[in-house]
Amino acid sequence: MDTTVVKTSAENKRWGGGTEPLKTSYGKMMMWFFITSDALTFAGFLAAYGFSRFKFADSWPIADNVFTHVPFIHGNYPMIFVAFMTFILIMSSVTMVLAVDAGHHMKKAKVTIYMFLTIIGGLVFLSSQAYEWSTFIKGTYGAVATEGGNILHIMDADGNQVALKDFAIAQGSDRERHESRTGLWFTSESTLPSYTFEEVLDGFKANPNLVVRTTYTGEDGHKTTLSRSESLRELETKGKNVVEGANLRQNEYGAPLFANYFFFITGFHGFHVSIGIMLNIIIFFNVLIGTYERRGSYEMVEKVGLYWHFVDLVWVFVFTFFYLV
Repeated sequence: MDTTVVKTSAENKRWGGGTEPLKTSYGKMMMWFFITSDALTFAGFLAAYGFSRFKFADSWPIADNVFTHVPFIHGNYPMIFVAFMTFILIMSSVTMVLAVDAGHHMKKAKVTIYMFLTIIGGLVFLSSQAYEWSTFIKGTYGAVATEGGNILHIMDADGNQVALKDFAIAQGSDRERHESRTGLWFTSESTLPSYTFEEVLDGFKANPNLVVRTTYTGEDGHKTTLSRSESLRELETKGKNVVEGANLRQNEYGAPLFANYFFFITGFHGFHVSIGIMLNIIIFFNVLIGTYERRGSYEMVEKVGLYWHFVDLVWVFVFTFFYLV
């Protein structure tokens, strides 16, 4: 009786390391799995943002009125700095492509240069995002919140927004210290507005050229501006308190929900950028000491490159949802 002996080896096993069933290495395949799952997470966040955006479309802040700052330059430059941030991140993705290509050709010097440029691009983007956050939190002009939750911006006769500090009449009275017996708990001086509502109202009355713009969008796509008499009536009957900047409870630019989404989604993306920078730094030093040269492969550069391109692509969607739509 003949016996047939079947010999198996790593070369003949699909998952034994001899062949690659999906024509890619295990590490790159796992990176693709991670990217796919993380993409679904971001998609869920942006979908939730989209639903809220259209539900409160009339009171949602307009990006051109919010993101107007440029470091070291005074004046309003809508979207300029955000466009710069986007350009930097896209260019860092380009340098990553060049690093991967140089790795395929086993050119250590070029991989080192392009990885370094990618790290610099990531750091510049992250620093720019920190600046964007700081200006958003601090605010620019200040506003008045009504009892119904509407935000009122003060405008001059030419349609330009006016900062509260430019017309509010300081009364010089001492602020009441907020303690458990008087009302608010755990309120520090830094969280209180620079002016009281009464000081803003007195200054508004003393300047007849000022009017109020609401956060509600008209049919022309612009925020509704009230007449002088309507502005006075709105402030006197519905004005409640002064709002400066944005946080998780109030937002001088409009709906507080906008600030909540902004902090969470851009912060979550910034966290991914931070992780990417750390990974790039680790890979960069491994390139310097010749780790991948000795292995005969720069595949690790390609793996971290996949992650970096993903971070770049996600920002394109975040940029579109928050700044363009």
